[in-house]
Amino acid sequence: MDYIVSDRVKTLKPSAIREIFKYAADPTVVSLSAGNPAPEAFPVKEIAEISNKIMTENPIAALQYSVTEGYAPLRKTVSEFMKDEYNVGREFDDLIITSGAQQVMDLLTKSMVNEGDTVICEAPSFIGSLNSFRSYNARLCGIPLEADGMNLECLEKALQNEKNVRFIYIITNFQNPSGVTTSLEKRKAIYELAKKYNVLILEDNPYGELRISGENIAPIKSFDEDGIVAYAGSFSKILSPGMRLGYVIAPKPIVSKMVVCKQGEDVHTNVWAQMVAHQFMTEYDFKAHLKNLREIYRKKANFCMDLLDKYIVPNKITYQRIDGGLFIWCKLPEGADMLDFCKQAVLRKVCVVPGNAFLTDEKEQCSSFRINFSTPTDEQLEKGIKILGELAKEIL
Repeated sequence: MDYIVSDRVKTLKPSAIREIFKYAADPTVVSLSAGNPAPEAFPVKEIAEISNKIMTENPIAALQYSVTEGYAPLRKTVSEFMKDEYNVGREFDDLIITSGAQQVMDLLTKSMVNEGDTVICEAPSFIGSLNSFRSYNARLCGIPLEADGMNLECLEKALQNEKNVRFIYIITNFQNPSGVTTSLEKRKAIYELAKKYNVLILEDNPYGELRISGENIAPIKSFDEDGIVAYAGSFSKILSPGMRLGYVIAPKPIVSKMVVCKQGEDVHTNVWAQMVAHQFMTEYDFKAHLKNLREIYRKKANFCMDLLDKYIVPNKITYQRIDGGLFIWCKLPEGADMLDFCKQAVLRKVCVVPGNAFLTDEKEQCSSFRINFSTPTDEQLEKGIKILGELAKEIL
């Protein structure tokens, strides 16, 4: 029979990163394309202990249906942590637990965006979020990224000229894919522009706890006194991505609509995972765990940047040093064929992600590619970056 798909998914394409994973599954391939946490970062022993305790002492609560908003003790603990550590959350806000931060993008878009409405985002930006916006037939407007965040002049011009702008999507810390961290000055300026033009901000912060250098910068949500910021947080990079735990802190009228939408999607987030996260935060040394994660990624990131300086910078590829996160954005010289470079790398058993995968328009010219340093071993990382350097020397 002829299968007729809905108009809103007709133009959607598979994630370029997920497609690359097919090649990366080959054990002989060095994958610098994933975004997975380092294997040594998982608190396996602690999760096993907590799971055993839950299944011994309170199994029915973990195995039965629960409320859509999330496990109440976890909601309370996360709310208190975010308020105490980052001054995030006001009386007019609410918090719900989601199935990963990715679901926040989906639920907010479903709740707030009509077909044809505009979502403003950084260019480049996270492909998973872009595809969530695309799935609701939103119009995407990309704002060029500078070393300290969005180009403010371009942002204001977009707010003036684009029709029905529903929200500004921004990854404030160690942005995926660029690694850029938005400065405090720009965070405040973006907030003021959103306030001026009566537009919501969706602040996505999955990597904020993975700072390896420099000082923490206050989230945009921390100075939200006007109810115009929705904050998306995640346990994926600090506990486990497989547990699929995220959360949103946003004004109550928005959250109430997201709850209704979530009821139609998955009823509620995995209860066992929520109970594990709650006990990990309250019965173990959560801050010591975060400190250990930062040390793991500090070593891996610095090792990776040393390799880049040694192997690829002398061969005409540049990059901007990062202060945290899991990704480094590499740029080929002007006029180089980035897609061909990435294809040649695959033929040499090294996977990186082509930069155009992160653009609002994938046909737009792009000379950059993204590498990840958290997943490969040190040996794999050196082997892969050395091959990229040799390839650059040959064809650039």
